[in-house]
Amino acid sequence: MDIQWKKVDLPDFGTPLEVPEIPVEIYENRCDKFYNKIDCNWIAVYGDREHFANLHYFTEFDPRFEEALLMLGPDNQRYLVVGNEGLMYKPVVKPNCEIVLSQTFSLLGQDRVKAPKITDVFKEIGLKRGDTVGVVGWKYLEDKEKEEFESYFVPVYLINALKSVVGDDALQDVTEELMHPTRGLRAYNEVEQLAFFEWAASRASAALTRIMKHTKPGKSELEIVSNMGYAGEPFTTHLMYASGKKQIVGLRSPSSKIVEKGDGVFSAFGYRGGLSARGVRVEKENKEFLEKWAIPYFRGIVAWYENVEIGKKGGDIYQLVTDVLKKGGLRPALNPGHLTSSDEWLHTQFRPGSEEKIFSGMAVQCDIIPAPMPDGVNINCEDTVFIADEKYQAEIKERYPEVWQRIQRRRKFMRNELGIDFSENILPLSNSPAYYTPLTLQSDYALVLN
Repeated sequence: MDIQWKKVDLPDFGTPLEVPEIPVEIYENRCDKFYNKIDCNWIAVYGDREHFANLHYFTEFDPRFEEALLMLGPDNQRYLVVGNEGLMYKPVVKPNCEIVLSQTFSLLGQDRVKAPKITDVFKEIGLKRGDTVGVVGWKYLEDKEKEEFESYFVPVYLINALKSVVGDDALQDVTEELMHPTRGLRAYNEVEQLAFFEWAASRASAALTRIMKHTKPGKSELEIVSNMGYAGEPFTTHLMYASGKKQIVGLRSPSSKIVEKGDGVFSAFGYRGGLSARGVRVEKENKEFLEKWAIPYFRGIVAWYENVEIGKKGGDIYQLVTDVLKKGGLRPALNPGHLTSSDEWLHTQFRPGSEEKIFSGMAVQCDIIPAPMPDGVNINCEDTVFIADEKYQAEIKERYPEVWQRIQRRRKFMRNELGIDFSENILPLSNSPAYYTPLTLQSDYALVLN
């Protein structure tokens, strides 16, 4: 695989301004579909500020300070249980849903006079002894990690409160039915959701490109990051920026450190539905860095794009990328790709031996973090794509022509300028799709497949 470093100008694919609206009917259908899928009287979907995505998927409500709980019940009953400040935020809720106050969810010291006990709230909305409750936490245990005791990824006080009302043996964890990488409801996205993800991915990648272009010696990390043009988009991750000649802690936030020539740099962040990341070196030329690190890594990126398609097994992609990286003395530090959503990492079928396949309707992150990395070296090129069959693509083209045009321009660029021959199933959502400029002082010189 012949990789070259050459001048390649990144086109302006267009950055959408207007936020695509997801209609109420989508949320209504999600609630109904999931309730009908689960054989329980009630479903309890937990959310908090950090673990908001499952709740957000059903309601568009994302807890800002407190916990919250969506209760789906018989006869189309829907209750969103919130604290004091959640009550103020209730106008954002999309589906037909009764908002119920439980001040147990409120912050310490706030009023508890109106609804001090969560158990009373459960009884008031209709839960009773003998009802069964399916619980949705923010993740679930795989078979090999399950313990002899029950495990729910929600606060234990909620589990105890539910059991005290319906009975000790009436609960079951149903999170897998929502988050499994192929069977889970959230693994598949409506075309309206795809339009929103494209909005987010294009804006996040454009902002990261601005950060990379301003990564120059003599500027502080904070000063460099301030060039991103942040417009208030909701994040899925902290904004990360780290530089230096020693170990680069990629997950840290930007500091007042002054960037120097020869530093390694990593930066990443995501808006809901799309993340981009880049690992570079602050130099104009460095043949050794390119040949030893950047080019062997980029071979893995190319292999990923040229092999991901509908019907492929995640385990096969994992092995392929691992084999390609191994030739350059590298390996994936985590998984070479995963499903993405309103939360940056939903789940992944890209794992050793996985028989789980790639299907139409999935939003996927090309996420190859290479290891081992010596001091002062960071290489990374991470972007979001969408997987769509012909029928799905036709729907995008008809209903969101501007989204479709941006996607087509990105595809043309990747094929004609970067030389990557990828499947027709792949729709690049990033405005810097596989565009990797590893030496930031030559920010218009990218790696391409010859």
